[in-house]
Amino acid sequence: MSNLKIKLSTDEWVTATWEEYLETINDPTYANAKSYYYDGQLRLEMIPQGYDHSFDNSFIGYALALLSAIKGIPMSAVTNCSFRKTGEVEFQPDLAFYLGANAEIVPANTSVVDLDIYPPPDLVVEIAKTSVADDLGVKRLLYERLGVSEYWVVDVRKAQLIALAIANCGSRQITQSLILPDLSLNLLVEGLRRSRETGRSNLYAWLLSQLQT
Repeated sequence: MSNLKIKLSTDEWVTATWEEYLETINDPTYANAKSYYYDGQLRLEMIPQGYDHSFDNSFIGYALALLSAIKGIPMSAVTNCSFRKTGEVEFQPDLAFYLGANAEIVPANTSVVDLDIYPPPDLVVEIAKTSVADDLGVKRLLYERLGVSEYWVVDVRKAQLIALAIANCGSRQITQSLILPDLSLNLLVEGLRRSRETGRSNLYAWLLSQLQT
């Protein structure tokens, strides 16, 4: 492990065994890092999340929570939760959602979600300011391999949302969610834009009015 520690860089993929990955994430130095493992590589994300990143994270999560309440869609949402397939994959997305029949599938007292026991989330969302290329690259491949139904990437700098439907270990870009047909993705993009141009204090009142129509 000492050789890995010497060459370990954060915010990029580094070749490592699963055992090296586990040792690294248990190192107090990386206690605040988001961690990923895929295809024999680990990635630790240490860049502090700014106000803009955090706001977009909250906005997307709140939008889906409102949709769940208004439309009666069973939903369980988690933030920065660890999902693990032992020896193969681990990821900590900004947001993850279990929907419908899967909404209660993971027990409330669970720490790391064991993907050898439970299915992957139906929807994964990454909020990206400096990591857009990676989120649409290696992480996309990770989520394709696991069979996540939909994967969304929010580009903080451009106030854009890239949505991908995943099937048969591949993905395609979509303009309408397939798993949340009552939600317009354009509405989310409009909300992101409004948060930049017209302020944030009245954004949720506007969002509620739009979802109720």
